[in-house]
Amino acid sequence: MQGSRFAFGPFVLDPGAGTLLENDVPVTASYRGLKLLAALAARPGEILSKAELLDAGWPGMAVEEGNLTVQIAQLRKLLGAPVDGGDWIATIPRVGYRFTRTVERLGDARRKPLPLPGKPSIAVLPFVNVSNDPGQESFADGLTEDLITDLSRIAELFVIARNSAFAYKGKARDVREIAEELGVRYLLEGGVRHAAGRVRINAQLVDAASGDHLWAERFDRRLDDIFAAQDEVTARIIEALLGRLRTPPPRQRPTSLEAHDLCVRARRLMDDTPQAAQEAHLLLTRAVTLDPDYAEAHRWLALNHWMGWVHSRGPSEASRGTALELAHRAVALDPNDAGCRWALGYLLAYERSFAEADAEFAKAIELDPNEADAWAALSDITVLAGRVEEGLAQIHKAFRLNPFPASWYYLPLGQALYAVGEYQAAVEALRRDETHRTSSRRFLAASLAQLGRLDEARSEAELFLVGNPDFSIGHWAAMEPFRDDALRERFVAGFRKAGLPE
Repeated sequence: MQGSRFAFGPFVLDPGAGTLLENDVPVTASYRGLKLLAALAARPGEILSKAELLDAGWPGMAVEEGNLTVQIAQLRKLLGAPVDGGDWIATIPRVGYRFTRTVERLGDARRKPLPLPGKPSIAVLPFVNVSNDPGQESFADGLTEDLITDLSRIAELFVIARNSAFAYKGKARDVREIAEELGVRYLLEGGVRHAAGRVRINAQLVDAASGDHLWAERFDRRLDDIFAAQDEVTARIIEALLGRLRTPPPRQRPTSLEAHDLCVRARRLMDDTPQAAQEAHLLLTRAVTLDPDYAEAHRWLALNHWMGWVHSRGPSEASRGTALELAHRAVALDPNDAGCRWALGYLLAYERSFAEADAEFAKAIELDPNEADAWAALSDITVLAGRVEEGLAQIHKAFRLNPFPASWYYLPLGQALYAVGEYQAAVEALRRDETHRTSSRRFLAASLAQLGRLDEARSEAELFLVGNPDFSIGHWAAMEPFRDDALRERFVAGFRKAGLPE
């Protein structure tokens, strides 16, 4: 997203691009660290409370104060000492932190506008919770996510993914700027009030090119009619964009609104720290208990198990088996859900059931061509199958549908760039994957090694082994779903150069 750059001492921070330069040389900084540094640099000389900084670094999440302390310590180490002594960041005991040095704003660092797709394009901005109860925030988020999912399944539309839409949550921005940054023409915005067993939804569809409202309506329903109201909103948007009233394709709805709320809350946590994802596991387990036939909860619980958050060092045989069982159950419960299909396909590929995996991915794309996560996951499998250029095109498509994606997108992007020999580009991509650095660091080490930057490569390899002491190249090569021996050897060669154990 566009915004000011900040210059201080030898550093230039570009929050929108997620970069920090020291004397024009990129500095490796964590995603959270850059968020905190941007918040501090934007208000030099001011005291920012710990609550403000926690909100800046972990928006919408409940995290322990110790996470902030760790990130500030890492920032101080990264920045070093100013030439005139002292600290860049001062601690205000029991209150917060203050950026102590002069900061120059360098003006807007504008992203290159994304070209409009050749069909009606839309982003659903996060609906505002206008209830008096802040606890209804996840209800408003769930409504937004459901509308994105419903519209995304219409092949005649181009729909921006959830992660990028939620990048604008709580931000007052001009609709033209938002549409330009996301590369869409239309925006859906609104608010929702949930109280006393009733729901009121206000929605308006805006043509960002002209600023005109194409359609606006209020829906007042009983709480148990919320999903019917969502279908009605979706149908009216489709009518406004495509010129005809059309009922969205049917999909399974939860029978328990509490289970739906738990699932919404869990999804926010899964792309963050292992501790947060362990909390997501508890929420999803509860959701499945409340609604045993809720396909989406089974899908997310399957992925949570497979990613290994429940276990400290990656998915064990038991957790992989549980994940596959849950994914099969999700598809059985709702065979028309693209998310369930691609999740099963991804797990099947790692079980070497390639024909079944390919069929599940094909069905997922058929059901929802706007499913950005499906394209990103498919890229991983396609690259390792040896169809590298095809896989690179798939991850680029994922980024187009999701311009501000979850951190994990940078892992398949970096892997694809490594596979085509673009090692410097791979390094830049993999350094953006802060959340999943445990996984991406091995590919980062290999990319640096292929560039001849052996000291950096070995440093990354050593850091990777701290979290993965049992790693071996041979075991990794046997476990990954390669279908191309030459490509496997290219990755193995990079790992060896980086000093990873055989």
